[in-house]
Amino acid sequence: MKKFMMAIVAVLFAAPSFAQYSSGGFSLSESSVYYGLRLGMNMATLTGDDAALGVDLGTKVGLNFAPVIGLRVSDTTPIFLESGLYFTGCGAKKDKTSVSLNYLEVPILIKYGIQATDDIAVLPFLGPTFRYGLFGGKTKIPGEGKFDSFGDDHFKRADVGIKLGCGAEYNKLYLEAGYQFGITNIADWQLDNDDDASVHNGAFFINVGVNF
Repeated sequence: MKKFMMAIVAVLFAAPSFAQYSSGGFSLSESSVYYGLRLGMNMATLTGDDAALGVDLGTKVGLNFAPVIGLRVSDTTPIFLESGLYFTGCGAKKDKTSVSLNYLEVPILIKYGIQATDDIAVLPFLGPTFRYGLFGGKTKIPGEGKFDSFGDDHFKRADVGIKLGCGAEYNKLYLEAGYQFGITNIADWQLDNDDDASVHNGAFFINVGVNF
């Protein structure tokens, strides 16, 4: 956690130098393409049948990092389409039981720009997000040991969800917070009664970054 907080501080201090060499962030008053960087954290959990998880798991903190690109899609209304390639850490944890799920994530977000002041733009957003599980994620269960989270009889790699939240930009500095919830059932096993287990990703997130 200490290294994570130091990385966020580094992004904030680096932002003014990014701004010096950029052609300017997006504008609410003209057509534009913008680029950005995001760094933040997920406060992730898994929801589903108690029998499927075997234990009532709590929150697990994971990392978010991504380059992003956005495009204004209307000449008359400040509507933007933003996507990026995220590394995102999900899962859940309680006591000595933990599930770590690492993903590559591509969201497709619709943002609406609101000029709050001369210097501050507020941007609520909503859209689908598509994820695919990466190697390195581990599940630890007391008495059963540690094993790869993704694979047969574990968790499915593919996941689709919905991401919603609100961002704000000030002088190219960007801050956003929101929630993402999984639509896909990522459980790849059956219960004792032969019914399919049901587990979904969920996470509150907060990111900082720059637009340029």
